[in-house]
This record gives sequence, structure tokens and C-alpha cells, in this order.
Amino acid sequence: MRVRADFDLCESNAVCVGVAPDIFTLDDDDYLQILHEEVPPEHESAVRRAVAGCPKAALFIEE
Repeated sequence: MRVRADFDLCESNAVCVGVAPDIFTLDDDDYLQILHEEVPPEHESAVRRAVAGCPKAALFIEE
């Protein structure tokens, strides 16, 4: 499973960072960074919750 972001939609609200901090972070300029596009199995559930909770629907999963 891979996670991607549409950075044109992303407002860096950091909801995903709160849900899956091992996968998502904000850089020094408050822009979203995906730390692991290839999601480790133990983080899949958190990433699915982060994608579902994204207020701008800027995250998506590729199986």
C-alpha cells in the first residue's frame, strides 16, 4: 500500500500528522511531508484513518 498527496489541494492542516505521525510530518515551512510513501503494514490502519479524515480530501491510497 502506498499513500500519496495532492499538494494542490493540501492545506497542511496536519490532521494526518495527528493520526499517523510516523508517516506524515510538517516541514519547517509547515508543508506536508510524507515520510514513508510505501506504508509499513503496522501503520496501514492509521494511514487509512488519516486519509478518511483529511479535511481537503488531499490524500489517497494506492493498493
